[in-house]
Amino acid sequence: MFSRCQALLTRTRKSVVLLGALASIAWISTARPAAATNIRGRLVGFEHLRNPIWVEAKDPAQHGYSFREPVPTVPANMRKLFPAISKELCIVALGSGTAGAVKPVSVRISGGRTTPVTLVVVPGTELRFKNSDPFDHRLYGVGFGTLSPSTTSKGATRRWTALEAGRYEIRDELTPSLKMWVVAEPTVAATTFPSSDGKFTLSVDDPGQYSVQAYFAGEPVGKPLSVVVERRDVDVSSRPLVVATKAPVEDSNP
Repeated sequence: MFSRCQALLTRTRKSVVLLGALASIAWISTARPAAATNIRGRLVGFEHLRNPIWVEAKDPAQHGYSFREPVPTVPANMRKLFPAISKELCIVALGSGTAGAVKPVSVRISGGRTTPVTLVVVPGTELRFKNSDPFDHRLYGVGFGTLSPSTTSKGATRRWTALEAGRYEIRDELTPSLKMWVVAEPTVAATTFPSSDGKFTLSVDDPGQYSVQAYFAGEPVGKPLSVVVERRDVDVSSRPLVVATKAPVEDSNP
């Protein structure tokens, strides 16, 4: 009798362990999100883009003095100002639906600039401005009142949220060279920044048709690129995203 009870107890324990293992596997399979799909591409013409802050610096009334002189040994094309696209040019995948809530985005303030300079987010995304400079900043919104001037001291963080869709320009009372743009777009599915040679990778969660668009100085630049995503990575490098075809007519260093 004792041996029968012991055998029954052993079989019961094995069944419990097996059921527990199966339940764990089922939970993992349902809880683990599907792997994202990558859209790989490249952009061209970014060397022709000019940041509006450079135009302002050329105005004598701004007192933006420069003591630079042309160096004959430097190629002419390298004497022109061109953007640091890894933080000034935002690449976005726009979908057909409205994106849900997203995590807060960090913006670093350092050296009189922000990183990134142009940012595209879903409305309702919280931005956290971290002052990495050894001096104060007083950020404020141009033309909107939800970001009023306020001192952000060394090492401090200031929070702000773009609640509605639109284009927001942000400046600094203490650092005139600081100027950034935030674009709140409901259909944003993914955002990234290119490498210095123009290559980029966007990671989207769902298959479907997307429109890949570049943003510079808070505005879309170039024509959007239509991409169909299935269950595998897509490489559209053979169809580069052209953001500009020529330099401005009046193109000279400030």
